[in-house]
Order: sequence, then C-alpha cells, then structure tokens
Amino acid sequence: QVQLVESGGGLVQAGGSLRLSCAASGGIFSINEMDWYRQAPGNQRELVASIASGTTNYADSVKGRFTISRDNAKNTVYLQMNSLKPEDTAVYYCTTVVTSYSVTDYGRKSRYWGQGTQVTVSS
Repeated sequence: QVQLVESGGGLVQAGGSLRLSCAASGGIFSINEMDWYRQAPGNQRELVASIASGTTNYADSVKGRFTISRDNAKNTVYLQMNSLKPEDTAVYYCTTVVTSYSVTDYGRKSRYWGQGTQVTVSS
C-alpha cells in the first residue's frame, strides 16, 4: 500500500507563491505518473498538472504560473505555484499511478491519493 504525504499548503496573498510537496512511500513500486488535482467548494475536482516520463501537462488556468517537477530518488513531486490568484483557492490533492513489484501484486497498476492540503489565496 502506497502512502502519499503532502505538505506546503497555507494562506497567501494574491500574487504570492507557495510550493507543495508530495512524497510517496510504502511497498515496492515504480511510479508511472504523478499529478496534482484541486477541488474548490462546490466545484468538481480538476487536474492542475501532471508529470510522466519527464513530460508535463498543465491546466490552461495555471499555465505560465505553476510548475510541476519530480525528484525520482525521493519519490517526491512538487508544485511550485507563483502569481497566485484568489481563484486558485482550493484543496490540492496529490495522486500517483504506480506499478507494484510486491510478491502479491507484481505488475499491478494502482492509483493512490493524498489526504489533500488547503491553499487559500486572499485578495
């Protein structure tokens, strides 16, 4: 069972920056992709950014302001958020798709989610 631990959320003024981190641990696995989603009150969860095999993708609303990166040695993904806007306020979730190399689940792909971290941008 893979666990994802997120950190870095908080309260920031519009125009400010935050850096989210998400570390994956537990079991024997390889990471296929890591993504950041967010969900604002009353809205559906939406994909913010993803990274897989060095390729990154971003939602149009964050292009040019957010940067996703990954430290493979630490099984950690980061989301650098600059020029934050009040509409970026949401709970941000880290998620990953991994291939298991455990004896019982060898070759099985699974998606895991973090617990979420609150990002609040004040105007």
